[in-house]
Amino acid sequence: MPGNIAIAQQAFKLQLAGRWVEGTPLVATEKQVFLLARDGKMWEFAPSEAKSYSKSSGKFYAYSQAEMRGQLMREFGSKFEVSGSGHYLVVHPAGQKDLWAPRFEELYRSFVHYFNTRAFRPSEPRFPMVAIVYPRQADFQRAATADGSKSVQNMLGYYSPKTNRIALFDVTAGRTGLDWSTNADTIIHEATHQMAFNAGMHNRFGQSPQWVCEGLATMFEARGVWNGRIHQNRADRVNRIQLAAFRRYQPRRSSNAIAEAVSSDRAFNKDTEAAYAEAWALSFFLSEQEPRKYVQYLSKTAAVKDFTLYPGPQRLKDFTDIFGGNFGLLESRMKRFIGELK
Repeated sequence: MPGNIAIAQQAFKLQLAGRWVEGTPLVATEKQVFLLARDGKMWEFAPSEAKSYSKSSGKFYAYSQAEMRGQLMREFGSKFEVSGSGHYLVVHPAGQKDLWAPRFEELYRSFVHYFNTRAFRPSEPRFPMVAIVYPRQADFQRAATADGSKSVQNMLGYYSPKTNRIALFDVTAGRTGLDWSTNADTIIHEATHQMAFNAGMHNRFGQSPQWVCEGLATMFEARGVWNGRIHQNRADRVNRIQLAAFRRYQPRRSSNAIAEAVSSDRAFNKDTEAAYAEAWALSFFLSEQEPRKYVQYLSKTAAVKDFTLYPGPQRLKDFTDIFGGNFGLLESRMKRFIGELK
């Protein structure tokens, strides 16, 4: 599986920052170590920071769901409960048992169904997928800041490739009478990131192109994508928010926008709204008009080498190897396709 290179490697046990960690090194140099722990978290540290370093008795393997549940209960304490459903463990405020885990599991089933209908078989996640649901926005913001997020003021949730967890703030505050879809877009977007990084569409340890990651996640926000077994019309698969954003930005859009998006992530640092709209439009166009090639391209970008740069020329080559190099034709086809959406 891309981004999961430790399947048959030796396990080690060591102390980091005062706690015991068991895992396997992904990369180790004299200055830096990247270690994948049994809970799916990736630790980055200098060799001198590791204490009591020793080999474990066997090969590296992930925690079982029962082991992971125990770890999470110890980590979060009595104010939280841990609910499990298939591939997920959800940490949530006590008293909300079985409210969240089935939602995530249903999203996972829809995710697998979407790709199976496009002749792509997602890999089985190696680790139990973990979501943390905070009861108050202040709790979520504190946790996000501690996790390294810089801009948390308007954030409702995020997926961290480093911890392999989703964290989110429940705007319904656990009140079952309120529709959970109040913050469904955030939940679905971040859950899509987590599923894609765990099921072989993206690479946690490589440079997955940002337009690919965000394009897939914004596509899944539409009910016809995340719930395609019920909502089967193309109109249901359109992300209305991103379509409107794309049309607002279209008058100033570069004539070479596809090649620019494919070759670099820079647009996400300059005009975030436009970059997301471009990522959605290109992803939706390719997934609808070239579905087999689109999933082939996802596989290709997921197979990039771990812990190495993915330079622009190689990104362009990987794209043109599958979709061809006539960007003028692609631009005109995409404009026509997006223009006809209602």
